[in-house]
Amino acid sequence: MKKRIMVSGGFDPPHIGHIRMFQDAAEWGEVIVAINSDDWLMRKKGYVFMPWLERAEIIRELTSVDRVVSFNDNDDTAIQAIKVHQPDAFANGGDRKKKNTPEMDLCDKLGIQMLWGIGGKDKPQSSSWLVDKLREKK
Repeated sequence: MKKRIMVSGGFDPPHIGHIRMFQDAAEWGEVIVAINSDDWLMRKKGYVFMPWLERAEIIRELTSVDRVVSFNDNDDTAIQAIKVHQPDAFANGGDRKKKNTPEMDLCDKLGIQMLWGIGGKDKPQSSSWLVDKLREKK
């Protein structure tokens, strides 16, 4: 049976770094992408570039992604997604470390493997960088 690997994030907008992360995660097993809500984006960035339904539709069409899920992110973590979907592993991109990953304690408690540096250790792109470039051109 294939392992279930969860990746979470805002993905607003989706970019090459996300694609690389999904592809890398797919080498470990089936990829579940937990996409943060529009409310979470407003709390984190102060804007929503692309609504949840559009982000989900794009990501759902990627061959490396098996399932896209929404979740309650009112606590600004993916803890609820992990509790509901109980993946075998929780994958984290290059900018995630032990100090900024609040889901670690739950994963440890539930025996969920933590995967680090998925998609590469460097961050090749950022949704915020893309949006900032658009703002600069105005």
